[in-house]
Amino acid sequence: MNKNLFLKEMKRNASTLIVWTVVITLLIAVTMAVYPTFFQNQSKVMGMMSLVPKGALQFKGISNFKDLLSALGFYSVNNVIYLMLLGSVFAVVLSSNILLKEEYNKTAEYLLTRPLTRSEIFFSKLAVIFLNVFLLNFICSLVGFICIEIVTKGPFSIRAFLILTFYTLLLHFLFAAIGFFISTLVKRAKPITTFSIGLVLIFYFILTLSKITESAAVIGYLSPFKYVNTDLLNPKYQLEVWNLVYFIGLTLLLTGLSYRLYTRKDIYV
Repeated sequence: MNKNLFLKEMKRNASTLIVWTVVITLLIAVTMAVYPTFFQNQSKVMGMMSLVPKGALQFKGISNFKDLLSALGFYSVNNVIYLMLLGSVFAVVLSSNILLKEEYNKTAEYLLTRPLTRSEIFFSKLAVIFLNVFLLNFICSLVGFICIEIVTKGPFSIRAFLILTFYTLLLHFLFAAIGFFISTLVKRAKPITTFSIGLVLIFYFILTLSKITESAAVIGYLSPFKYVNTDLLNPKYQLEVWNLVYFIGLTLLLTGLSYRLYTRKDIYV
C-alpha cells in the first residue's frame, strides 16, 4: 500500500463520506425522535396499522406489531432500512468507481508511470474503501445508539445492538467487494454508478419479494440482505456462524478475484 496515494484518495472522497453520513444520521435521528409520540399513542397507532395489508408491513420489515413498542425494535424496523440500504449503495458506488475513474478521467497513465506497482494502487484504494465504509457505519451506529438511549423508557440489549451493527458492517463490506469486482470486469472504462445502484436495489427487491410472497421465499437467499438477522428482540439473537462464513468468505473471494483481474487487466489511457 502507498501512503501518499491512500491519503490522496481519502481526501478526494472525504466530501462524499460526509454527505452520506450526514444524510443517514439525520434520517435516523428524525425517525427516532418520533418514537416517544408513537409510544404514547400506541393504541391508536396499532389500530391504524391493523388496517394496513400484511404484505405492506412485511415489505417494511414489520412481522410483529409489539416489536415497535421497544425502542430497539423501533430502531431496527425504521432505521436499519436507512443504514442497510443506503449504506450498501454508498459502499458499492464508491468501490465500483474508485479504480475505473483513473481510466475514464484519463489519469491512469500518470498514475501508472509513477513508481507505483499495480498491487500498491489496488491495496491503497481498497484500504480507502473499507475505511470509508467503516467510518460511515461507526458514526451512524453511534448516532443510533445515542438516539435509543435518549428515547428509551427502560434498559435495552446493547449486545443485540452491537450484533446488528456488526452484521450491517459485514453487509457493506460485501457490497464494497462486489463493486470492486465489477469494476475489474469492465473492459472499456466508463462510470457504472447507475448499474451499481440498480444491483443493490435488485437484491433488496428480491429480499422483500421473498418476504411478501411465501411461494418465493426461497429466492431470498440470493440476496445478501437475507443474511442479516434483524430479529433483535429474540432472546436467542446472536451471530450465526453460517452468516459470518457467507459474508467473510464471499468478501475475501471477490477481493482476491478482483486483485487477480486488476493486475492482469489492460488499462486504457
